[in-house]
Amino acid sequence: MKTVTEFPRKVVEFPNMGIVMPDGCRLSARVWMPDDAADDPVPAILEHLPYRKRDGTIFRDQLTHPYFAGHGYASIRVDMRGNGDSEGLMDDEYSEQELQDACDVIAWAATQPWCNGNVGMMGISWGGFNCLQTAAKQPPALKAVISLCSTVDRYADDIHYKGGCLLIENFGWASTMLSYSSRPPDPLLAGDNRWRDLWLTRLENQPFLAPLWLKHQHRDAYWKRGSICEDYSAIQAAVLSIGGWHDGYRNTISHLAANIEAPVKGIVGPWIHKYPHYAAPEPRIGFLQEALRWWDRWLKGIDTGVEADPAYRAYVMDSVRPARWHPERPGRWVAERVWPSPEIKTQEVELIPEGSKPAIVASPQSCGLAGGEYFPFTFGPELPGDQRPDDALSVCFDQPVLTEAIDIVGAPEVLVRVSSDRRQANIAIRLCDVHPDGASELISYGVLNLTHHNSHEFPQALVPGESVTARIVLDQCAYRVPSGHRLRIAVSNAYWPMIWPSPEPVRLDLSAATLTLPLRSLAQGDEVMFPTPEAAAPWITETIRAANSERHVDRDEKTGIVTLSITDDFGEVRDLEHGLANGSIARETWAIHPDDPLSASGKTHWTQTLSRNGWSVRTETSAEMRSDAQNFMVNARIEAYEGEKLVFERNFEESIPRALL
Repeated sequence: MKTVTEFPRKVVEFPNMGIVMPDGCRLSARVWMPDDAADDPVPAILEHLPYRKRDGTIFRDQLTHPYFAGHGYASIRVDMRGNGDSEGLMDDEYSEQELQDACDVIAWAATQPWCNGNVGMMGISWGGFNCLQTAAKQPPALKAVISLCSTVDRYADDIHYKGGCLLIENFGWASTMLSYSSRPPDPLLAGDNRWRDLWLTRLENQPFLAPLWLKHQHRDAYWKRGSICEDYSAIQAAVLSIGGWHDGYRNTISHLAANIEAPVKGIVGPWIHKYPHYAAPEPRIGFLQEALRWWDRWLKGIDTGVEADPAYRAYVMDSVRPARWHPERPGRWVAERVWPSPEIKTQEVELIPEGSKPAIVASPQSCGLAGGEYFPFTFGPELPGDQRPDDALSVCFDQPVLTEAIDIVGAPEVLVRVSSDRRQANIAIRLCDVHPDGASELISYGVLNLTHHNSHEFPQALVPGESVTARIVLDQCAYRVPSGHRLRIAVSNAYWPMIWPSPEPVRLDLSAATLTLPLRSLAQGDEVMFPTPEAAAPWITETIRAANSERHVDRDEKTGIVTLSITDDFGEVRDLEHGLANGSIARETWAIHPDDPLSASGKTHWTQTLSRNGWSVRTETSAEMRSDAQNFMVNARIEAYEGEKLVFERNFEESIPRALL
């Protein structure tokens, strides 16, 4: 990545600009802008997050926001209320208060003497979500959005209920936010006499969100609010949507490109959950240059040619050997003028010939351990591995060896006719690329709670022994299967630890199954090019403890329990400008007995540290989730230390009735 230090306009930074909301709550913003913006006003770009601008997202902020400022923008990175250096309290993700605050910041920015009245909003993950939801509120000054790794559906395509199945990440992410939001503001910004009071008030009111999310097990009004798929026409700002094939949010780009009436373009690369100018697997792209083209057109009125860009640009990945991490993925960029593309044809493959005996699907509860993380994040061993261990626990439909390569571009689907011996059952379907030696690489997957086969809002119990028809839509993908390989469709009724298991062991009888593949003519090379990555000067730090990620699967031969243990040590670094050192470690264990779905358990333990010149704080947060046939049981604990002194402790414990999931 090329570091740019000379820009068209000289940049000035305000590390703690206060923005007071109508209710008096002061939000803290880090703002970069041209030093002459008061004389020559510029558009503003907002990123509105709970992830701490002082020490949380500072690495990517340093690369990105000064770059925009140097090209004639006021780039505003706001800590949401209740987080980082801002006042107030947070009670949920994407709350009405959060979105109203974003609208108020946009209105505030538009009226500043250094702003020309036009505002854009951007972000990845949480910030990608809330910029779309804020755009649906139609604040008058908001003209353009760049949303990365986001969703249009808070229920069925977020970390909560994929296909109506309870994702383990629902609990995992609640545990992560409990830790993230447990940290205090920086005393240098909040004041020596004030930071502690803000911190303790925050801790006393901090929510543990897993019980709240578990109380909404169907697609009710709670999830519809903020799901922009409820009314795509509400988005009137121009939207650039970007995502990665190794991220959990790979479907949004297609949904937005196909449904938004405002100007919209989509880009999908081979990346994990990161901005694409420093993401992996490579190749990276010049994201900041692409973003400037978008901003310049919609915020400055400059003809940059973005309107003539293809509607959908995607990286078709070549087949590789299965591995938990790929530093790069060979492949090529393809471009579709419109999306959905008339150039993509569908091919149907009958998996169970008419008149055949039903295939019996009765997977051990530990099936799924090769699936990887929902959204890989650490540049470490989080990608799906060789699928053969899971394939061996599934019913597999292997296709003939390919005599010529195929490009799969889009969302594969499987239509099944299936019966269950229980009132509730899950089904997981994986599309795999099987190498000549048997190695199995995951292309895409989909899961469905079969009680939701007609509706996520109004599920219906299955009648044991009675067949239903269900369509399982797999995630969007762009993948070349080479000649000499074969496709495998693997079907299981467990996918641990991606989804929480059914309350009882289940047998599915699969009497019919048809695969629909979206196929595109083979691309002969790159059909579109991107500039090489550029960024502003990186964050200057001193490493105190190096980062490290570990992942282990253990089977207790005495008890039969299979345990996945994950340790992500994000390391510890010291900022060489303001001196604040920060470190964090996340630990997770996911355990289950192959024969007992009620043995499933998840445990998390996070440590966060902050220190400077003899001052130090530490938070320890832990959480656990289990279930019986009737209830989910979750508990959590926060401990906060100043130095070695325990200054705060709090326990959460709740049992939530288990709906007919």
